[in-house]
Amino acid sequence: MDSKVLDLNKTVYQLCSADPEVKVILAEAGFVDILKPGMLETAGRFMTIPKGAKAKGIDLEVVKKLFAEHGYSIKEGNS
Repeated sequence: MDSKVLDLNKTVYQLCSADPEVKVILAEAGFVDILKPGMLETAGRFMTIPKGAKAKGIDLEVVKKLFAEHGYSIKEGNS
């Protein structure tokens, strides 16, 4: 079975549009605002997971580990 890929260069909106499970995992990781109506369509259109983690004071390594536990591989690098 192929692993799902989480591209940290993409916006939260792009990631959640392609895979709705991303939104659930982000909420589990501490990004509870993502569940508020309209948040994904506004802030999510320009916010990436690394930028959001920094803004919220959430350890990006913890977020990456959580996604890995859900079967995702992490894609990073220059966009």
